[in-house]
Amino acid sequence: MMFFRRDTLSGKRKYLYGSLLLVFISLICVAFSMAGSDDFDIARREILLRRIGHEILLQSGDSVSRVLPVKRNAENEYQISFENAFTFQPDFLVNTTRRLLARDPLASDYVVNVLNCANASVAYGYAISKNKKDDMVACIGRTQPIACYMINIKFKPTGIPAAKHEYFWGALLFLALVGFIFSRVIKPRKVLPDLSALPDSGHTGMFTLGSMLFDTEARKLMINGKTIDLTKTETRVLRIFALSPNETIERSRLQKEIWEDEGVIVGRSLDMFISKLRKKLESDPDIRITVIRGKGYKLEIGA
Repeated sequence: MMFFRRDTLSGKRKYLYGSLLLVFISLICVAFSMAGSDDFDIARREILLRRIGHEILLQSGDSVSRVLPVKRNAENEYQISFENAFTFQPDFLVNTTRRLLARDPLASDYVVNVLNCANASVAYGYAISKNKKDDMVACIGRTQPIACYMINIKFKPTGIPAAKHEYFWGALLFLALVGFIFSRVIKPRKVLPDLSALPDSGHTGMFTLGSMLFDTEARKLMINGKTIDLTKTETRVLRIFALSPNETIERSRLQKEIWEDEGVIVGRSLDMFISKLRKKLESDPDIRITVIRGKGYKLEIGA
């Protein structure tokens, strides 16, 4: 019986060690695959940076001149240059970088400096953090003069590059797994809420819609230095669309949220305000309000 127990225990140990070895090999393979993933993310980041330059030129009224090739000054630092001089609105630049770089999984924290081409002095700068309360943004609403600018963006390092330290990470995870198995204590990980999916508690009432800037507090649309005034009801309607772009909003929901407090809901009133908004959004051909038959409306914003 004793020999049987020893054989059984020995078999379990071999099975355990074999399983751990397989896990260790799997971790090494995953680490190598992450190197290729990092290269892809970096290439994708450079495209997003060019998109920032493109939208800044459109906002300044320039749809002809080029955004020059993005330069990588350092491992986590990039520079966007332009063919011609232009002007920009700081609030539009801040909102545009936030919106586009939110698609970059490696860009949670970064600093943006707009430099004068002549002497590399800083014309405007700000810092964005994954923790919203650590953001540093100043001088919103002051249009900058026409000049030659370069936009320098420096990202916070994400840690030890997986491509260079795959063995270190694999060994670390392997040792952690061994400790969990032999201690036989498995503590459930607490899942933290995804803060990026929650409404921004620091929201100032500003939305970026394509190349337009929508100020809900001032009831205005701004594009290419032009300001378009909105009525109170038009602002309420457009705000509902801006909170859920490219999503169908039911007609009944729009009527309820806009006119319920007034006690009277007139079906044709909604159509009238939708029609007025369409005319005011015509300045940007990539933005349109479409009818979804039998359901409601959708604010479509092109990429």
